[in-house]
Amino acid sequence: MDLKKMLEMRAQKLAALKALIEKAKAEERAMNQDEITSFEALETEIRELDKTIAALEKTRELTESAPQTPVVEEKRSVEERDYEVFDALIRNEETRAGELTKGENGAVIPTTIANKIIEKVVEICPIFQDSDRYNVKGTLSIPYYDESTSDITMEYADEFTDGESKTGKFKSINLTGFLGRAISDVSISLINDSSFDVVGFVVRRMAESIARFIEKELLKGTPNKIDGLSKGVQELKTAGANFTADEIIDLQELIPDAYQANAYFIMSRKTRTAVRKLKDGQGNYLLNKDANSRWGYTLFGHDVYTSANMDDVKAGATVMYYGDYTGLATKVSENINIKVLTEVKARQHAVEVLGFVELDAKVQNAQKIAKLVIKG
Repeated sequence: MDLKKMLEMRAQKLAALKALIEKAKAEERAMNQDEITSFEALETEIRELDKTIAALEKTRELTESAPQTPVVEEKRSVEERDYEVFDALIRNEETRAGELTKGENGAVIPTTIANKIIEKVVEICPIFQDSDRYNVKGTLSIPYYDESTSDITMEYADEFTDGESKTGKFKSINLTGFLGRAISDVSISLINDSSFDVVGFVVRRMAESIARFIEKELLKGTPNKIDGLSKGVQELKTAGANFTADEIIDLQELIPDAYQANAYFIMSRKTRTAVRKLKDGQGNYLLNKDANSRWGYTLFGHDVYTSANMDDVKAGATVMYYGDYTGLATKVSENINIKVLTEVKARQHAVEVLGFVELDAKVQNAQKIAKLVIKG
């Protein structure tokens, strides 16, 4: 039904109705029976038209006031597109993989995929997760206040009298970028399986490899490379060839109360086993199982994290760290470079995926972290 046509029909009916009345008035007489019948028929038709017109107008009003349904374009999200492009790179489909930017060490994988790898690394490596993380290119200079001699002090001052600083000084640490490499082999049989999530597999394997490397470097460092916690933290040496409960307490007390809230222990599984055997004066074990802790155990009220990269008890070994690990500054480059080598492992029916990432780590606040070293 057309609203315009309905209005035109009503106008015609109304004009015919008025014509009947005007004719009787002009002839100065009453309407005859035929005219009355026609009048009543026209009146009924006009009323029915009015109902139809009202319904059409209401429909138009409701239509115009209704929220417009957006036109949904079938567009891939950035993440979906990047996923497909990286998938094509691994499967050696050059047409789709051509969208990737080329870098010195291979293709620069899309940001969303790089972020997934880093997010997974953070999830796997709690020390990296809890550190003060920076994601920048180039050398990063971080200022800090050296409190090794004394803290900033305040004193009374007399007019016209010079003051003299007897405290520490502001210094800085520089985080550069040491190139690390992660290697993941992917079976060609899996690659050829279109239902296999090859991107998810590579992301997970890359993240696990990077996480293991980062954790080792953060805990032990490498000479002339990443320092990690190997330099710049407070140190407590044991009196004998093993540690005691009192020495663990002394280690804790090296950390100021202001940094105790988020502090936790790091040690090897064998060291944790040795700690589990320690008892207090009443014969109670010091290490407690705690379902609410991050890793299932607490020692003197603080969580205990075990790492395969920590040394077991032996002469000169660092067997335990304790502290708030925001005192450690870590830097990971923004981009991860990926190189897919299809020929290197061809005899093994596999494709080799190399991941290159720049990273560095140094202690930026020695007051927050301490280590326990076995007497040499």
